[in-house]
Amino acid sequence: MWKEFKTFIMRGNVMDMAVGIIIGAAFGKIVSSLVNDIIMPPIGLALGHVDFSNKYISLAGAHPDTLADAKKAGAVTIAYGSFLNTIIEFLIVAFAVFLLIKWVNRIMPKPAAAPPSTKDCAFCKTSIPVAATRCPNCTSQLSAA
Repeated sequence: MWKEFKTFIMRGNVMDMAVGIIIGAAFGKIVSSLVNDIIMPPIGLALGHVDFSNKYISLAGAHPDTLADAKKAGAVTIAYGSFLNTIIEFLIVAFAVFLLIKWVNRIMPKPAAAPPSTKDCAFCKTSIPVAATRCPNCTSQLSAA
C-alpha cells in the first residue's frame, strides 16, 4: 500500500497540482495586500477618507467605532466593507487568471486538424464517407483518388 501511495504522490499531475495550490495561496496573499494596502486607500481617500475595511452594519443597535470593536463587544454585524474588498480581490485574481490562460493559449501549438471523414460525391454532390468507392445515393462509381 505504501508503494502505491508513493507512486500516486510522485505522478506528475499530482505534483503539478500541489505546486499550483501553493503558488495560488501565495498569490492570494499578494492580491489581498494589493487590494487592502494599495487599491482601497486611494479609493477611500477619493471618497472622503473612507476605510472600507471598517464599514459595517450593526444589527445589535449599538454602533462601536470600528468593526474590531463591534466584534469584541459581541455585536452581530454585516461587514459589507470586507465583502467589498473580497469582491475586488476576486476580480483581480480572475483577471490575472484570464491573462495567464490567454498567454498560455497563445504560446501553445495548435493541434493539427483532423482529416475529413466525408467527401462530396462528384455526381450528386451528397456527403459520403471518404473510403466509399460507390455513391450510396446515386450509385455512381467513384474514382479511387
